Amino acid sequence: MRFQLDAMPAYDAYDAYDAYVICTSPRSGSTLLCKLLSATGVAGRPGSHFHEPSLVAWLEYYGLEPCAGELDSLKAVFDAAREKGRGGTDLFGLRLQRHSFDFFQQKLALLHPEEQTDRARMEAAFGRVLFLHLTRAEKLEQAISFVKAQQTGLWHKAPDGRELERLSAPREPVYDGPAIKAELDLFEAFERTWIEWFAVQGINPLTITYDALSEDPQHILAEVLTNLGLDGDLAKDVELPVAKLADATNQDWAERFRQDYAAS
Repeated sequence: MRFQLDAMPAYDAYDAYDAYVICTSPRSGSTLLCKLLSATGVAGRPGSHFHEPSLVAWLEYYGLEPCAGELDSLKAVFDAAREKGRGGTDLFGLRLQRHSFDFFQQKLALLHPEEQTDRARMEAAFGRVLFLHLTRAEKLEQAISFVKAQQTGLWHKAPDGRELERLSAPREPVYDGPAIKAELDLFEAFERTWIEWFAVQGINPLTITYDALSEDPQHILAEVLTNLGLDGDLAKDVELPVAKLADATNQDWAERFRQDYAAS
């Protein structure tokens, strides 16, 4: 299933924001966008501050001890997340991956039971929020990128070739059609649920595509800064923090997958 992203309505526009939330899924360029925004020095320090669907994991991530009750533990976590996500600025940045989103909302509902919607609870926690929908139109490329990163252990590298994030020992990638198909189905499901959630919550996000971000990152950064009420010219001085990992292997796998699953 493919989505016509240009059919999305105009995004919500406010005079000022206290926070922004990048709604996305893995291998959509979110690390690039987060690093670009952080590098401006005015747009907080966006990251996956609630990455694992586990309160224990959240406490460990922030170096916090469990409190006597769950509610107090959650308050401590969200206080720490706000501080980290602001990064010494007035703006809070957050990247939300779909796999942990439901758990995040369940815990947010415990903190703000007076609010009736996900959006209202997020704004009670973080202030006025600009929602960004960072998406990758070619889900097959996204799935291949994910499977390849899992196999090789390399998730991000710098433009000069230095490894920035490696999660396992190096090994050669091997084509795995069923694994790619499983991730493809998952990423398409993530896309559907994000779009459905925006509609239910009455959110018109600022939509950013992986292709646009990778082709002209400074332009996209300037656009985001401007819509946050910040100086878009700051983007001119920000250097590219990560490099694309796609190569001939990705292309070969895509061609082979299309042949293998042509009748699906």
